[in-house]
Amino acid sequence: MSADDEAALPSRVLTVPNVLSILRLCLLPVFLWLVLGPEEDGIAVAVLMFMGISDYFDGYVARRWNQASRLGAVLDPVADRLYILAVVVGLGLRDIIPLWLVVALPARDIFLWFLVPFLRTRGYSALPVHFLGKAATAALLYAFPLLLLGDGPSRFAEVCKVVGWAFAIWGVGMYWWAGALYAWQVRTLLATTPPRVAAHDG
Repeated sequence: MSADDEAALPSRVLTVPNVLSILRLCLLPVFLWLVLGPEEDGIAVAVLMFMGISDYFDGYVARRWNQASRLGAVLDPVADRLYILAVVVGLGLRDIIPLWLVVALPARDIFLWFLVPFLRTRGYSALPVHFLGKAATAALLYAFPLLLLGDGPSRFAEVCKVVGWAFAIWGVGMYWWAGALYAWQVRTLLATTPPRVAAHDG
């Protein structure tokens, strides 16, 4: 999204998508407490499912009811990234997922954050989200609750663990593939778009 496109969005704050994004952010510490404190995995899974469903309705309502806003353009991706960070940290501390997975997902986001200053030299604050990135996030939204349900000795837990790892491996692969495509888009933008000259008064 270019800086001009972002500035053209309404500045309203109280919208359904913004409320959903803020609610997701507020539920992140609740999830971490449930997983790391009393280990109430069933309730923690319900929280994850709610956050995943609300993430879908966030975008749907913004498009269908024309409730996109400048705040929402910032809140939604921040909520998604913090969701992934909180879940991998929580599951990692519980030894449900290995260290490489705890590192792999935040490392991709850190890599993309380093590209933002280059985007801003061309008047962009972010690039459009493409299908691969959405598919990766969707796979991870399925993977995390299943991996949490898979932390147990029962046959049901074993099945959840296998299916959860299938989604996790696909999700991580697509997550990094999407990151590589974003990096290529930035490279192309830098090569084809002249630097944006800041306006000065006087």
